[in-house]
Amino acid sequence: MISVDTLEDNKAFALKEHADFTLLANPDKKIAMAYGVIAPDAPPERQFARRWTFYVDPAGKIAMIDKAVKPAESGQGIVTNLEALKVPQRK
Repeated sequence: MISVDTLEDNKAFALKEHADFTLLANPDKKIAMAYGVIAPDAPPERQFARRWTFYVDPAGKIAMIDKAVKPAESGQGIVTNLEALKVPQRK
């Protein structure tokens, strides 16, 4: 997960939510801009990252981008998309 929040905020989020995945703190927004999740023409005070999910295959290529993420339903959406991409379940 990439977040434009600070490293400290990401650590707090990971601890609170018991995250078992990697978080990347990107407060300078360079990576978010490169991936297009922040509108390039947005003024600095309106540079919010969109909630998109990028699915990266084992070769490092983007296999899918979900641009319709709804936080309340994102867990099931991830499962559905991983199944569609034929990613084996973790045991």
